[in-house]
Amino acid sequence: MIAASEVAKLRHALPFWLSLGLAPLSVIAAVYGGWTILLLPAATWWLFAVLDALLGLNKENADPATTETQLFWYRFVTVAWVPVQFALMLGLIAYVPQAAHLSWAEKLGVFFGVGVLSGTVGIVYAHELMHQKNRFERWLGDLLMASVLYGHFRSEHLLVHHRYVGTPRDAVTARYNEGFHRFFARVLVECWLSAFRAEKAMLARKGLPWHHRSNPFWRYWALQTGFVLLAYVLGGWAGVVLFLFQAFIAVWQLELVNYVEHYGLTRRHLGEGRYEPVKPHHSWNAAHAASNWLLINLQRHSDHHYKPDRRFPLLQNHDTDEAPQLPAGYPVMTTLALIPPVWRRLMNPRVRAWRKRHYPDITDWSAGSRTEIPS
Repeated sequence: MIAASEVAKLRHALPFWLSLGLAPLSVIAAVYGGWTILLLPAATWWLFAVLDALLGLNKENADPATTETQLFWYRFVTVAWVPVQFALMLGLIAYVPQAAHLSWAEKLGVFFGVGVLSGTVGIVYAHELMHQKNRFERWLGDLLMASVLYGHFRSEHLLVHHRYVGTPRDAVTARYNEGFHRFFARVLVECWLSAFRAEKAMLARKGLPWHHRSNPFWRYWALQTGFVLLAYVLGGWAGVVLFLFQAFIAVWQLELVNYVEHYGLTRRHLGEGRYEPVKPHHSWNAAHAASNWLLINLQRHSDHHYKPDRRFPLLQNHDTDEAPQLPAGYPVMTTLALIPPVWRRLMNPRVRAWRKRHYPDITDWSAGSRTEIPS
């Protein structure tokens, strides 16, 4: 019998469990094909966009001093998702290549949905897990990232992005006027390189070569190779192709979110390679209730960068006087980012207003050599 207090905690955490309800949609798509293939992308993007419009904003803040034991039901969903995603992905790799009732277009459609799921949910949960001090949770985060062949994201995110966000040294801070498609092609290369260089530099400070066994890239490569081999064992070359396709879609989803989170926002250069501390106004914030349930408060990104150690249920909402606000949640904003002229028309005026408010003394934003703030 669960105590009444535990029932209350579970009930409060349940909205963040909505992601679990998306997993069966991939199975339905694989079994029935046809129009059912659209169910998962539609539910993930459009349904939550509609729910955001209906439910509005949630600006309530939990007590940051809440203990780990009180957060059990929130933490549980991020851990429980890992076997769900693996069972779904590997089961479909074994089933879909042999499914005679599915055309190749339908098979790719099914794994487009799997990629949406492993990107929208899996990578977001991996992001939460990799920030934790618990080694078991960090390992789960590594496994989730390996399943989309993007293991280096942990090194890049923790060692580069959080340190250099809003500066030219951070690849995933989208530059003002930079369209998503150009951004995506750039970061696929730059993120890997910056992550590798960061780990190499850490080893060099210990007097060790890059190829030392403690370099986490060996773990990333081993796990990723393991997933590719498993895809081959389960589904042959068709299984490998479908696995690679879902990985690409997942990474595309991740970088769409990265693009939105910091577009055009920069930190003041203080000289000698130093920048002002990261503050809430260096990330775009969104308080839309439904998409924050889906993305476990990732849209409270201003607070995540301000206090990276906070677990997702404790992230604080920052209002307009503290952080710039997105006009819609990530499902809408990432869709708009795919159309650069529309994106610029919507967001560039907001970036200019942000500059005027927080850095009124900087009048020439094209003078990168002087301000070291990209234009």
